[in-house]
Amino acid sequence: MRLTNNLTEYGSISKIFHWLSAAALLIQIPLGFYLVDLDFSEKRLTIESIHVVLGLSLFYLTLLRLIYKLFNPTPSLGNSIFPGQRLIAKLNHILLYVTILAITVSGALKKLLSGEVLDVFLINIEIKDNFELAKLFYDMHIISNYTLITLILLHIFAVVIHKVLFKENLLKRIL
Repeated sequence: MRLTNNLTEYGSISKIFHWLSAAALLIQIPLGFYLVDLDFSEKRLTIESIHVVLGLSLFYLTLLRLIYKLFNPTPSLGNSIFPGQRLIAKLNHILLYVTILAITVSGALKKLLSGEVLDVFLINIEIKDNFELAKLFYDMHIISNYTLITLILLHIFAVVIHKVLFKENLLKRIL
């Protein structure tokens, strides 16, 4: 198994980035929904802390992944798909990255503008609170999360459609 991508298949590094991101999101999204309904308590603070650390880790993982993509070719989708599918696939991937980054930035800004301290890898960041802006960033955080869920479902739906309708096993390329 090769470490880097080639024109037909993903390498181990890309696969690790993909599945680490998927695992983190599988934890992070339900955790965020769970947090919304929790009253202020020690339990909430602990879960929120986990949510923030996981979110920041996902943010940095995504940045590393994007940097890695600059130096590695993305395997071709093949000739069996039409140009519209290529555009949809490319757009979905770009929006997945942008949305993950937007979620982290909006969540961090919501926390900071609410007067809370953000611990970013042993550095405590604190800014002057602005509750109007905090509400705006919280709304962006929520909308971005629903957008991400939609994009993930579209991503999974595309894999299933390719398997069922086109008899192509796209999942095999990333496993």
